[in-house]
Amino acid sequence: MSWGTTRVLGNRDAARYLTAVLVSGFGTAAMLLVAGIWVKDLTGSSSLAGLITLGLWGPTLVGPLIGVLADRCRRRPLLIALHVAMAALLPVLLLVDTAGEVWLIFVVMVAYGVSFVLIDSAESALVPSVVPGELLGDFNGLRMTVNEGMKLLAPLAGAGLFAAYGGHPVVLVDAATFALAALVLGLLRVREERPPPPDPWGRQLADGLGHLARHAPLRHLVVCAGVTMLLTGINGAVAYAVVDAGLHRPPEFNGVLATVQGVGSLAGGLAAGALLRRFGERRVTAAAIALFAAGLALRAAPALAPVLTGTLAVGFGVPLVLIIIWTAVQRETPGALVGRVSATVNTLTFGPGTLAVLAGAGLLVLVDHRVIQLAAAAGALLLAGWALRGGGGRDAPEEAPADPTLAAAGDGRG
Repeated sequence: MSWGTTRVLGNRDAARYLTAVLVSGFGTAAMLLVAGIWVKDLTGSSSLAGLITLGLWGPTLVGPLIGVLADRCRRRPLLIALHVAMAALLPVLLLVDTAGEVWLIFVVMVAYGVSFVLIDSAESALVPSVVPGELLGDFNGLRMTVNEGMKLLAPLAGAGLFAAYGGHPVVLVDAATFALAALVLGLLRVREERPPPPDPWGRQLADGLGHLARHAPLRHLVVCAGVTMLLTGINGAVAYAVVDAGLHRPPEFNGVLATVQGVGSLAGGLAAGALLRRFGERRVTAAAIALFAAGLALRAAPALAPVLTGTLAVGFGVPLVLIIIWTAVQRETPGALVGRVSATVNTLTFGPGTLAVLAGAGLLVLVDHRVIQLAAAAGALLLAGWALRGGGGRDAPEEAPADPTLAAAGDGRG
């Protein structure tokens, strides 16, 4: 375990926050997989099942408008309220029994997407108040590890519950985990000053966009992350075809692949802080995207071993790209702007993926899924080369402070 990971886990509030991520992440990982399986089971359509991702990513298209709210109020109470709201909304899915109620699943997934935009924005703004700046990469890596690591257990548990009892038990588990996470977040002892009287919504939105427009290295990373997630959206849209047409397995087998992807994410998250300090943002970004490209190509194979290997590679590479952009936003953005800048970055990062889900689902009706996967892999390989050459990101290794305890104290946070 690196010194950065040790320091983060030794921070009481950071540990509590990671506990909340773990609890809610279990229910979320189970529910998001089961939502697609549920739609596939009720309708028989792989395209409709793939469109579940659209509900999650769709709200990111208006993310800057939503994210301004995170800079207009205190972040911890906002996070608690969002978790309570999701715990109250999810039981609506208990009404779903036939294909006629599938629309309710899409409605709840849209609510999930809106809450994710606000949660991500509020988290990005709150975390620098808890974690010293030199540990942000380690914290974001741990957060990704905890969240994505739930794919080791939650998808299999969710798919197993669904196979045995249907979707309703998974809904209740997810609602309970949101409620428990809200209780844990209530234990955080973070001092937040009341935000000043807000400027008009349009002015606040323009301030966030202006910061990103003036910051060339950050813009370069955003482009890399956005194209990566566009290709990830294509991968997600054909996921059920990979299992059905490629491997000739039932849709529940996506739970196995999600678990394998969780193993990759676990490793990528734990390695993120050390890799960033040793190699810098640009080189780690390029390597992560190249690994992602290899994973996409392997998932086109009609055999289990290469698909498992490719899924593992995707799980390692994509989270690294996201960790890099989150950390860059937190380091390079003034605290008063972090919420709206984070939401804008999320829109530019995840918005292309929304369009890719639509395109992938449509193409799947006309084109073999293997052709789509290989085309996405070629695009990712070209992106990796561009990521290595451009942008002016931080390439120099970051040295750890000689005394991490003194460094954290001197930072005045956490």
